[in-house]
Amino acid sequence: MGERSSWGVPAVTTKNGTILIKNIYYMLAYAFRSLESYGYQEIAGEEFSNIHDLFAVILAKEVSRQIKRGLYREYHSRAEALPTVRGKIDLQGTIGNKIKRERCVTCEYDELTENNPLNQILKTTICLLLRHGKITDERYTELRRILPFFSNIDEIDAKSIAWEAVHLQRNNQSYRLALGVCQLILEGMLLTTESGQYRLSSFVDSQQMHRLYEKFILEFYTAEYPFAKASSPQITWALDDGAGTLLPTMQTDIVLSRNNEVLIIDTKYYSHSMQYSFGTATIHSANLYQIIRGFGSLCDKGLA
Repeated sequence: MGERSSWGVPAVTTKNGTILIKNIYYMLAYAFRSLESYGYQEIAGEEFSNIHDLFAVILAKEVSRQIKRGLYREYHSRAEALPTVRGKIDLQGTIGNKIKRERCVTCEYDELTENNPLNQILKTTICLLLRHGKITDERYTELRRILPFFSNIDEIDAKSIAWEAVHLQRNNQSYRLALGVCQLILEGMLLTTESGQYRLSSFVDSQQMHRLYEKFILEFYTAEYPFAKASSPQITWALDDGAGTLLPTMQTDIVLSRNNEVLIIDTKYYSHSMQYSFGTATIHSANLYQIIRGFGSLCDKGLA
């Protein structure tokens, strides 16, 4: 993982101005709580020439693992003209069939199917990596072996996925890491060419990396420092007139609390950590103002 900083956070080393590919895997492993998942030690020891190859091997292993468990299925409502009754009869559709002299009954029924949004996202991402990703022959073969298990699952438009509507529950929690990788690929790496064809960039969008880094730090402290409570709460403004609706929300990245001690950690992900003015490097002023505002609010509440 590299050397640790003074606060115990693994130091994220860089190379040629870019984050090391293997460190992205470590962050994913913590962020999605999959350190003990099958194949972790094997992946951690591998070398990757590009980000596509890393994402391909994680998807191949996670999806293969899911196939052994069984792909997630859920009920979908269907309406269909059938020779026998199934489910509830649709009278209007059945009357229409009689008018057309068709000997069938229109029925509405629920069908347990694998063709649901979660599996559609997995198939769409795998197909994009196969078509446009810069992956090795070994990764290509691994992903191709998976596709037959998705033969009854539709491919969807990657741009139309509503990620905020994707919710996991007890029966599909095992999809968390695979879907997280899919979101990084489809949101942070998906580009469209002038001809309208998709292509995958060789880097992950900085905004996506910031979210991943923030989640990684939170889950790192949760896993490695159980004696302190790690959370990400909102800090309310200490106001007398109650005009808080005009002020921005103070959403913390990480708050560590133990007994009466509180430590607020603000995570930042920049391609350049310092700002430059007339050749002089200084800390981003907005970051200092944010620290001062947060500290002042804690003082008002007697927490600092």
